[in-house]
Amino acid sequence: MRMWLIGAGLGLMLAAQNAAAGTVLIVGDSISAAFGLDTRAGWVSLLEQRLEREGFKDEVVNASITGDTSANGSARLAPLLAEHKPALVILELGGNDGLRGMPPAQLQQNLASMIDRSQAAGAKVLLLGMQLPPNYGARYTKAFADVYPQLAQQKKVPLVPFFLEGVGGVPTLMQADGIHPAANAQGKLLENVWPALKPLL
Repeated sequence: MRMWLIGAGLGLMLAAQNAAAGTVLIVGDSISAAFGLDTRAGWVSLLEQRLEREGFKDEVVNASITGDTSANGSARLAPLLAEHKPALVILELGGNDGLRGMPPAQLQQNLASMIDRSQAAGAKVLLLGMQLPPNYGARYTKAFADVYPQLAQQKKVPLVPFFLEGVGGVPTLMQADGIHPAANAQGKLLENVWPALKPLL
């Protein structure tokens, strides 16, 4: 009788774990698309491996496209939400907005819209912050960087303050273009995200 109860308890625990599993949708740009790398070496692939290793059943859908701006991501979001019905949406966008000198207010508006629509679809949201190199000017780089904490506070969503923390500007961790993280930086990117991501699973 006792063994039956233990078996039933384990069965209920496994059923609950499977029921709680959902889809993690990543909407990003070249950094999450593993530009210049074998996608199996990218941080998203490393995330999938870590989820499996730690016993999470969540499925990861990487909807990141190289070159995407926040406007591109916003335009793609509705069909992605409808198709995948994610439990969690990770937004990794803005770098291309900044590199093209687009207004930070436009970036904030696009990301705010994506957060609102994701939450309306029943998904949690994790926002990955970006920063620009200083050669874009102090005023612009500050306005750009401020978008992410302002949005996180306004929309009450968790934030990774700087996704490329410890990677950006480090030559040995960047590809030859100085923009995209190298293969040996991908584990660090995952470590930057994991503490904020894990509680949302």
